[in-house]
Amino acid sequence: MSELIRFSVSADDQLVERFDELIHDQGYVNRSEAVRDLMRNALIERQWEAAEGEAVGTVTLVYDHHSRDLSNKLTDHQHSHHNEIVSTLHIHLDSHHCLEVVVLRGEIRAIDRLASQLIGTKGVKHGRFVATTTGEGIT
Repeated sequence: MSELIRFSVSADDQLVERFDELIHDQGYVNRSEAVRDLMRNALIERQWEAAEGEAVGTVTLVYDHHSRDLSNKLTDHQHSHHNEIVSTLHIHLDSHHCLEVVVLRGEIRAIDRLASQLIGTKGVKHGRFVATTTGEGIT
């Protein structure tokens, strides 16, 4: 484990008060852990903006499985990108709707493009891509 470095931050009292409320509501034990998470998030966002390196993410899709050929189209997408797709979870929400979570791993540009293709498939009612890092280089 690397060495911990202490540093101080000066901020307006109202800003600190609002921040303390936020981190309390999110369950943080202290400011340090919240600030570390903010730093990690900024570094991950920068990695994605540069579109360099390997990353992971999840695509969440909600769709009506009665939509014409939609299930087949989604399955075809997944088979043709088997190198980037780590896992898929399929849940029946009711007699018509399904939720599918697809875990992606690969080069940032490739998985971002694949996520957009899955979400943009005709018949998908809602989709969201949550991108993150493999953890490499983030402590």
